Amino acid sequence: MNASYVRRFVVLSLTPAILVYALFVFVPVIWSTYYSFFDWKGIGAAKYIGLKNYVEIIHDPIFWRAMKNNLIFLVVSVFGQLPIALVLAILLHKSNALQRFIRSAVFVPMVLSSVVIGMIWQYIYHPQIGILNFLLDKLGLESWKLQWLSDTKIAIFALAPPLIWSFVGLYLIIFISAFQNIPGEIHDAAQIDGAEGTRKLISITLPMIWTTVQIAIILCISGSLKSFDLVYVMTKGGPAHGTELLATYMYNSTFSSYRYGFGSAISTSIVLISLIFIGLSQWITNGKTKA
Repeated sequence: MNASYVRRFVVLSLTPAILVYALFVFVPVIWSTYYSFFDWKGIGAAKYIGLKNYVEIIHDPIFWRAMKNNLIFLVVSVFGQLPIALVLAILLHKSNALQRFIRSAVFVPMVLSSVVIGMIWQYIYHPQIGILNFLLDKLGLESWKLQWLSDTKIAIFALAPPLIWSFVGLYLIIFISAFQNIPGEIHDAAQIDGAEGTRKLISITLPMIWTTVQIAIILCISGSLKSFDLVYVMTKGGPAHGTELLATYMYNSTFSSYRYGFGSAISTSIVLISLIFIGLSQWITNGKTKA
């Protein structure tokens, strides 16, 4: 088949998807960036104010509280979800009935609504009827019983388990697919060379799927920096902004205060911050690969 014909076919096949993606992703980002330079209430004329929205963001302590909480989410995502998913993938990458059942069970939270997940964990953390405090009471650990979602010092950390539980299944499937795509000849060669167990995992398997790990890190970073629904369902950013994230900060500033220009500046900042962290992650992981 003619190579130019194949290229034209590929371009024509991808064009509709690219146009739809651009319409619903790139255009809103550009539009939001445009309005970030205006004082706009959502209706009426927009007043150009330059960088004043961004200056206000920088001087707003709630923004920095949200940024700190998002960094906690980022660390939890990268160093919580990915290692757990990787270990499970190593244990469950074969395809017997038990392993398929466990994989399906781990993946179940991915098909649940974030509202449902938030409500489940609200009941788990409930100070009176929650199963967590009930178990601590039965184990004689009454001093460990806390107001999990009402204490500003621990609320953001209490959101870490549901965050991890929600997305481990996604990365488990990604890593299992990567393991299964390693050619069988590689495993045979490793066995002939005497590479087994941990040595084979570190020297052969992980380097072979390192590109997949990099992609998973990008997904973790972008997902943690735009986290919204789970937090909004469970705490709405409270108490006293203790679980405020950049996305909830943007939502409250936009739709509660009707400051669409200011909210657009926050959303643009989230995009820029995401790009910075993704760039840093790629620089670090690429450097590790070269090393």
